[in-house]
Amino acid sequence: MKNIVIAAGYATRLGELTKNFPKPLLKIGDNTILGRMLDDIDKIPEIYEHIIITNHKFAGIFKEWAVKQNYKKSITIVDDGTETNDTRLGAVCDLLFAMDKLKIDDDMLVVAADNILFFSFQEFVDFAKVKGSSCIMCHEQPSIEKLQRTGVIVLDDNDKVLNMEEKPQVPKSHWAVPPFYIYLKKDLEKVRHSVENGCGKDAPGNLAHYMVEQVEMHAWKMTAGRFDIGSLDTYKEACEKFGKSCSR
Repeated sequence: MKNIVIAAGYATRLGELTKNFPKPLLKIGDNTILGRMLDDIDKIPEIYEHIIITNHKFAGIFKEWAVKQNYKKSITIVDDGTETNDTRLGAVCDLLFAMDKLKIDDDMLVVAADNILFFSFQEFVDFAKVKGSSCIMCHEQPSIEKLQRTGVIVLDDNDKVLNMEEKPQVPKSHWAVPPFYIYLKKDLEKVRHSVENGCGKDAPGNLAHYMVEQVEMHAWKMTAGRFDIGSLDTYKEACEKFGKSCSR
């Protein structure tokens, strides 16, 4: 299984802090946002490579960072060629770009690089192995307002996904979907042809929504929480909660 990190965004909501520096490499305490995630994923026996998809503007910074790391699994940096937020490919197209460029034909763990997690991805990988299907994550979200800003799923008693909607005005459940997915090798042909068959390009949830309608998928219910760093305020909050300082 390959670990695919989607990190090609421009983090415009963090203003000057990420104008010329990638958000995943911002530090929280003595580690980066991305480093905290890879520290966990690198320990998973099934994972044998980390692939980080970024843009041309930040590719050099990621490459400099990568050579200084001491992970057991190799790190590959993929440059999608874009240089501005206006010309970005979008998360789904970035994934397809990397799959094509690297000829990926393996099970994939696909993750967004801007979260602090309080569980191990090993649990998610184990769940997918038991179910034998591509999988998404979910967590209970009591706030209707927050559900209206994310993907929402309906599950059966076996955790099979029956329905998924992106940003529904009237959510059908309280199961919200964070940006972490497992796509099995057997389903990659569907992934490769997703955009040409009408899948949205910008958010990773667009692909999950598309795939739920194409193949059997199950949802792992998170056993602990996460902290989403989506703005300057949430970054500062993360630094206060989980590190002593904010820095590059």
